[in-house]
Amino acid sequence: MSTTKAEVRSAAVGAERILDMKPLLIGVAALTLFVAILRLYEQIFAWSVGLDSFSPEYQFYWMSLLQFAILASCLGAVGVVGFLWRTRDRDLASLAASTEMRRLIYLVQWLVVFSLALYWGLSFFTEQTAVWHMTAVRDTDFTPSNIITFYISYPLFAIIGLGAFLYAKTRLPIFAKGYSLAFVVLVVGVFMTIPNVGFNEWGHTFWSMDEGFAGPLHWGFVFFGWMSLATFGVALLILGRMGELLGADTLEKLYQR
Repeated sequence: MSTTKAEVRSAAVGAERILDMKPLLIGVAALTLFVAILRLYEQIFAWSVGLDSFSPEYQFYWMSLLQFAILASCLGAVGVVGFLWRTRDRDLASLAASTEMRRLIYLVQWLVVFSLALYWGLSFFTEQTAVWHMTAVRDTDFTPSNIITFYISYPLFAIIGLGAFLYAKTRLPIFAKGYSLAFVVLVVGVFMTIPNVGFNEWGHTFWSMDEGFAGPLHWGFVFFGWMSLATFGVALLILGRMGELLGADTLEKLYQR
């Protein structure tokens, strides 16, 4: 039986629907814009009104931001979890292969945004905090750099990671059947950098650690940060399932190219 041009065109449209790059582009753009706003806010207000925690300006520009960040993080986490759970797929047993493939690609895009958020939080802003402590004398644990790093950028990647995990758990059979060890290590591991903040600040309060960033109380950030490498384990699971959906014949053709 010959394939008509209409059938070929219809198959092409279906392929385009499976590979939808808009969520990734929107996610990366939104995250980049948000980070740029944070960095600009620091540039304007960190040195000008961020050195004296007892000043009224500090309370307005920084402690108000801290309180808003904590509230927004809690509401954001509840909102993401509530939305994903409420809109979960209740009939995964009859999930079409094309729909599953589309969702797998969405999950990959979610993990890309999550990885980018991890970079901004655990690398860029964390290293910036180290420079701040070695440059400015602190009179509070809630320094401008700490507020941006620990109470905004860390909860941000934790919420994105939680969303990725719950998306996979409620929409993809391969993750709904049980718990992926790699995914649990990835999400829970990097989340543990947030409780480690309290341990870290306790150490800064009792010891002079601002010039010794290789101290043991900072090892927790490195240890839990390394758990982000579990992303590769999750990626292998996704690629394995994609291979099953594509089939041996399709994979062979792809290898030949």
